[in-house]
Amino acid sequence: MSSDPGAPPAVTRRLGYLLKHAQLRLAELAEPRYAPLGITGRQLALLTLFGDGPALSQQDGAARLGIDRTTMVALVDELEDKGLVRREVAPGDRRKRLVTLTGEGERVRAAGEEATREAETQLLAPLADAEQFRGALRRVVRGE
Repeated sequence: MSSDPGAPPAVTRRLGYLLKHAQLRLAELAEPRYAPLGITGRQLALLTLFGDGPALSQQDGAARLGIDRTTMVALVDELEDKGLVRREVAPGDRRKRLVTLTGEGERVRAAGEEATREAETQLLAPLADAEQFRGALRRVVRGE
């Protein structure tokens, strides 16, 4: 497990510590499920982003995920090399590239989302009400 069993209780009670180690534990559970799909969790995040709704530009995708444009280009390059996405010129703006999933990209996205659900279910199994926990986290993230 990713958490440090030797960490002092004063540290392990801190919210930042708990959130970080919950994320690390989720990655430990999810990444092996993504490996047979040939993707990482970060790549699945992009497939999910670009596969959900109308086509987005690389720039819009970078803004939504809070990453810089150069990093986004490199990540989309990786997905394009794997045949999971394609770039298309945006109607009305030849400088803008829209990212869309290929058929294989859709298949991998769907399988990756199922793998994510399995990992999350395993992570949250000790909780009496996982949906209440998710709702509370959403409220915290949104500042509600």
